[in-house]
Amino acid sequence: MAEPERSEQRRLRPAPLIFEPAEATADPEHFFDLESIEDPRELLARATELAKAFRAATDRAIEFQAIAAAQLADPRRFDRLTDADIADRAEWAPDYARKMVEFGRDLIRSGGKPAED
Repeated sequence: MAEPERSEQRRLRPAPLIFEPAEATADPEHFFDLESIEDPRELLARATELAKAFRAATDRAIEFQAIAAAQLADPRRFDRLTDADIADRAEWAPDYARKMVEFGRDLIRSGGKPAED
C-alpha cells in the first residue's frame, strides 16, 4: 500500500450516502439503486457522484486510522502498542504501520483532526 499523502487540492464534499434496507443489500445486483436508472446520462452522473463520495470517505477513514495508530503508539500511554501490534490489528504491513503512525502524529500536530471537506 502506498504511503498516505494529504492532497493539496480542496476535498470533494461527499454525496449523501443513504443506507439501504437489508433486503436490498442482500441482492448482489443492487447497489444504491443504480441498476434502476435507465438514462445513461443520469446513471453516469449518479455513479460518478458515488465514486467521489467513496473516495472522500476513504481518505477521511485513512486519516482517522492514522490518528488512532499514533494515539495507540504514544509512548506516554501505559498500554502503548508497538508498530507490529498496530499492524496486526489493522491488517497492515509493519512498515506501513510505522508510516501511518507518523502520518497520524503529523495530523495531530496540525490540529488533531483530519482535514475538513
